[in-house]
Amino acid sequence: MNQTRYAGVRRTLPLAVVLSAAALISAGPAAATVEGGDSSSQAGAKPTVVLVHGAWADASSWNEVVRSLQAQGYPVVATANPLRSLSSDSDYLAARLKTIKGPIVLVGHSYGGSVISNAAVDNPNVKSLVYIAGFAPDKGETAGQLASKFPGSRLSDDPKAPVPTALDAVPLGGSPTNVDLYIKANKFSDVFLSNRLEADQAAVLAASQRPAAAATLNEPSKAAAWKTIPSWFLVDTEDHAIGTDNLRFMAKRAGSTTVEVDAAHDVMATDSAAVTQLILQAADGARPSLAHTGASKQTAIFAGVAALAITAGTGLVIRSRRA
Repeated sequence: MNQTRYAGVRRTLPLAVVLSAAALISAGPAAATVEGGDSSSQAGAKPTVVLVHGAWADASSWNEVVRSLQAQGYPVVATANPLRSLSSDSDYLAARLKTIKGPIVLVGHSYGGSVISNAAVDNPNVKSLVYIAGFAPDKGETAGQLASKFPGSRLSDDPKAPVPTALDAVPLGGSPTNVDLYIKANKFSDVFLSNRLEADQAAVLAASQRPAAAATLNEPSKAAAWKTIPSWFLVDTEDHAIGTDNLRFMAKRAGSTTVEVDAAHDVMATDSAAVTQLILQAADGARPSLAHTGASKQTAIFAGVAALAITAGTGLVIRSRRA
């Protein structure tokens, strides 16, 4: 704790100063300023919630969550995730985050979890990480490795297959590994939605899915921001994409505040309210409060000043003391 050291002086404050201090007390702690600015404005500030989608989805997958957060006054950015490679996607997000002022709650779904784990590094504005059925890799790990650590993922029923059997590969030219990956239309409802939506709704999502380049699953992570930033984790208990036990492993390893929800991998489509609730918990943890800014300490100091003023009757004597 920083301490202010005063020179050895003795001063008597006039009654007018005492009355001013009393007026400040009656106005409450919001009238005082603290280091870094006005405490009332800091206490009222809400962090910006940045939502990062994963593979086989786009930013519109957050629509219901965005509406709920905006209704409660939170600034929200549902950013595009290029889905080209972990390094380039993370660099893109990191650049986007630098344009946002003030505290940030960074949320990633599915592969988006890998992206936020890298992009948040060295950005002091990121106060909370939220993994929504998302990957939370350690340095050197790939999403593909984590999805196969424990049984549960239905992306492939043949671990030796060059392309996961639930996926279609579209060659992009160059090397054989330069491909875009789509979930097969007849597998989409099971893998991504655990058959929780009506068939016509699932068919629309399958038809409009955004592909992910193979590098998104196979490129090792360069960082693990969850080691230094507080994290929250939603584990869906019917996850057929990453696998529920794999999510539990990552959540426990990260020491995240964790909730389990009876939902599918695309939990925003099947239970958006649970997603919003967890984000609000993380946002509350990232939001400045009077207790954090020290206003309660100021109130105690001013109360002591008032008591001394009453005792002295005509003035206040402040005696120097050494820290």
